[in-house]
Amino acid sequence: MIVLGLDPSLSCTGWGIIRADGNRLAHVANGQVRTPTSAPLAERLVLLATALEAVIAEHRPQAAAAEEVFVNQNPGSTLKLAQARGVALMCAGRSGLAVGEYAPTLVKKAVVGTGGAAKDQVHAMVARLLPGAVIAGEDAADALAVAITHAHHLASTARSSLRSP
Repeated sequence: MIVLGLDPSLSCTGWGIIRADGNRLAHVANGQVRTPTSAPLAERLVLLATALEAVIAEHRPQAAAAEEVFVNQNPGSTLKLAQARGVALMCAGRSGLAVGEYAPTLVKKAVVGTGGAAKDQVHAMVARLLPGAVIAGEDAADALAVAITHAHHLASTARSSLRSP
């Protein structure tokens, strides 16, 4: 199964594509979508949508997952993050993908083993889980971590349904 992971942000949205076959994972692609801070908000959201739609069209994922919004001290930053996340969810939804949603602490725990892991720890563990992957940056590493978390969740759900009568 091809899984798209998203780490939404207005300034730099990370995306990652993995192939999951049970517990076996393989890197497919990853990247970051940056929007110019000088552009109007609507234009930045359109740029984000266009880029994510192109990623989805190119890689044709069968599942998607996104990080949930965490609340910042700055309400304006939280609102911008939520708007970018809404665009990411819309792009996946318009492509017919159901989207899993995971708290940042759950993603960190699933990949690193602790919900309080630092970004560099997430990046290092993603590189270890996906050998040979050239990761575009911290936001792409976070997106790959979201994809890995979702793949594990899907595999766990499939195993549970096989055991149920």
